[in-house]
Amino acid sequence: MRTTCARAILFGLLSAVLAFSPGEFFALAQPQQPKQPPQEKKKEEPQGEFALSVEVPLVNVDVVVTDGNGNFLSGLRRENFRVLEDGVPQAITNFAPTDAPITIVLLIEFSRLGQSLFSYYATQMASDFLRQLKPEDWVALVSYDLKTRIEVDFTRSKEEVRSTLSRMYFPGFSEACLHDALMETLDRLRDVKGKKSILILGTGRDTFSKKSLDDVLKRLRETDVTIFSVVAGKNYIEYLDARGAFGGMWGATARMDYLQAENEMRSFAAMTGGRSWAPRFEGEWSGIFSDVAASLRNQYNLGYTPANHARDGKLRKIKVQIVDANGGPLVVQDQKGKKIKYVIYAREGYLAPKPGISD
Repeated sequence: MRTTCARAILFGLLSAVLAFSPGEFFALAQPQQPKQPPQEKKKEEPQGEFALSVEVPLVNVDVVVTDGNGNFLSGLRRENFRVLEDGVPQAITNFAPTDAPITIVLLIEFSRLGQSLFSYYATQMASDFLRQLKPEDWVALVSYDLKTRIEVDFTRSKEEVRSTLSRMYFPGFSEACLHDALMETLDRLRDVKGKKSILILGTGRDTFSKKSLDDVLKRLRETDVTIFSVVAGKNYIEYLDARGAFGGMWGATARMDYLQAENEMRSFAAMTGGRSWAPRFEGEWSGIFSDVAASLRNQYNLGYTPANHARDGKLRKIKVQIVDANGGPLVVQDQKGKKIKYVIYAREGYLAPKPGISD
């Protein structure tokens, strides 16, 4: 009976996708985007080997280039990019700056942890971020404590999200199941087309999830969703620490929990090409959220068909370089003719298709 019901549900979902708009189906796990160029991946700071499952010949790599001060370098052309896969140069067949509308999920911690102060920070942060969105951008609001709740499905109405946030006063539970919430959100975004991302706003602590950290990390190696994260209540945690609230064995354990949570938030972002922040002052929020939006709006999308056609399911390492017309390192100068150092953000790899998986 369970199998029959499951098939019926899946059939109903597939039928509904053909009839309705994107914002109506986030809760049903398969929202569709308005017409947007397909995008696969995006990367930030090189911290380890990250992977993305690919089941088609074309590999897409979203690239962001900034100078040492965080300013985005625009105006680069296809010939300015070189892509190496396992050290072998690849022929770039697709190239375009990506200026498609943003699709982002605000995933906020809304629990009683910290006497609900962390939830207060998370909701205020989410409200501030909405100022960075344009009329054509899509946003959804998802909260989590013991359970994950879709507060607002995908919408272009920022006022609807802001109004919902203003009514979120009293969290229901003292648990914060971030792992479960993140896994569920990634599953719902699996079939959403175009540029998509998640902004996690919370402490990063996980107290009662069914899914383990290892489960989450494995899932992140297969996703094309970019994750950004901002630690909520960092200033409050440091306030408590400075006043000895984390003294003794129990206090030291609690302090370690928050440090580990912050580290996990950084890992989630780094593995998917995003960025992570732990602001100590509310005055930092505006700049942080501006950087999140700007990162999504200043990408170059590169596509290539791998020279290595082996279907071995192995990790393929990707390295993106910026070159001049002669193939040497591109030299960028400021108005005074001084060389500018630049940083390239791109995913470091993907998982090749396994034998038996057709193109």
